Amino acid sequence: MSQESPRSPWSRPRRDRGRSFFGTATALTLILAGALGARLIDESPAVAATSLTAAGQALTPATPPVTQPFSFADLVEHVAPAVVSVRVEEKLQMASGDGREDLMRRFFEEFGMPMPDQGDGNDGNGDDNDGGGNNNQRRAEAMGSGFIIDGAGYIVTNNHVIDGAEKITVIMNDGKELEAKLIGTDPGTDVALLKVEAGAPLPFVSFGDDGKLRPGDWVVAVGNPFGLGGTVTAGIVSARGRNIGAGPYTDYLQIDAPINRGNSGGPAFNINGEVVGVNSAIYTPTGGSVGIGFAIPSSTVTKVVAQLKEKGSVTRGWLGVQIQPVDDDTAQAVGLKEAKGALVAMVTPGSPAESAGFKVGDVVLKVDGQEIADNRALARRVAELTVGQVTHFDIWRDGGQQTLTATIAARDEDKIRAQIGNDGGQDPVNPSATEALPGVHLSAVTDEIRRAMNLAANAEGVVVTSVKAGSDAAGKGLNKGALIVAVGNKPVKTVADVTQAATDAKSAGRKTVLILIEERGVRRYIAIDIG
Repeated sequence: MSQESPRSPWSRPRRDRGRSFFGTATALTLILAGALGARLIDESPAVAATSLTAAGQALTPATPPVTQPFSFADLVEHVAPAVVSVRVEEKLQMASGDGREDLMRRFFEEFGMPMPDQGDGNDGNGDDNDGGGNNNQRRAEAMGSGFIIDGAGYIVTNNHVIDGAEKITVIMNDGKELEAKLIGTDPGTDVALLKVEAGAPLPFVSFGDDGKLRPGDWVVAVGNPFGLGGTVTAGIVSARGRNIGAGPYTDYLQIDAPINRGNSGGPAFNINGEVVGVNSAIYTPTGGSVGIGFAIPSSTVTKVVAQLKEKGSVTRGWLGVQIQPVDDDTAQAVGLKEAKGALVAMVTPGSPAESAGFKVGDVVLKVDGQEIADNRALARRVAELTVGQVTHFDIWRDGGQQTLTATIAARDEDKIRAQIGNDGGQDPVNPSATEALPGVHLSAVTDEIRRAMNLAANAEGVVVTSVKAGSDAAGKGLNKGALIVAVGNKPVKTVADVTQAATDAKSAGRKTVLILIEERGVRRYIAIDIG
């Protein structure tokens, strides 16, 4: 299992390999001292004025209010028995000859202390040798959280909590420890499903509808931060539909209920005690909670868990297109009234999309009548489709709307990577070139450029030989060495093709032209301002 760099603000709040209370104690002391000081300052005038009668007798304390402030205590008492701690044991492989063990040994020898036992205990002498030479292995433990979703002992947690674990132990709310079996994982959504055998039905919690949540609604997080054990925090839903760069299949709930390392895999409850999210990540420049946490929505988790429970893995639908968002410039270039949908930048050969008649430059607007807001929405929608399902796609092409029908296939990551390929290169030679677009010089694909860019023998298009700094093209991310393969949905083979396409766009009253570029095997559209 990999650990996140403490310098990165994005963090999976799982690990707790050791903790220090010195800074915490100091901080608590200061906070408590400040609170007590404020209380003395606030109450001193009142005490001086009312604590004694003329006869020197103390007054009767004020009657406490009849009602108490709102409390989550009943909710927590109800759900706590179903929330567990997850302890994982893993074997770390240390690089041979990296010098760390020798450095530690010299340190302890210099101060006359014995070298600490860091072996895995396999041979009983603690030297991690096992009679077969130094294998540079060390054992480590990490802690996370989880929750029981079925009385039979099924437990949900994060994939990154148990990734690479050799042994998984679940610690119940009452302290009882049970060894867990890994049923299945889905790295794409960071969800894992475990199972324990308890000999009797276990308390469990149910999923709620995260679709009913609104920013400002209460959420309660329960988990095992820093290995302390069952801990409860409360906050609100700060935002919905957050993209934190953790894959195309999940838009996260952002919550401000404090979550820290060890909370990963724990549940976020609504005020009805239903699980509406799985705490999975935090944004932190400090390593601790700063009030920005992210939970996987229950609507995503339930679909994944159902597949894991049935077959131990997740199968996603595959259409076979590379897609990108539609911005205002792109919408204007293709004639859409508003920026919406997903722009097709590449159609994979032999894919369902190719069989259905998808073309580069199509904009997908709807799937089976459901509107598609952007490329992420299309990726999630297709992933949810079942293999063999016949699906209708409403697309925008050549200024009009059409409907295409595709039969969804199973997504195979290895096959997809092989089909996309990895052609491309950097820094081609710069022969004489023509400025066919504002600030952009282009050249035909010559044998010299083909060799310099390591292009395939059948690569077609024109090469960007330079991009003027400060130009619209530079601002849009067009780079020297990119291959322009189409303008709009029309393939280009010469610089004259690009020039003519720009001229036609101007004649049609358009201020931008949509170019399809290819860099290192990946294609995407850019809308260039042509004035």
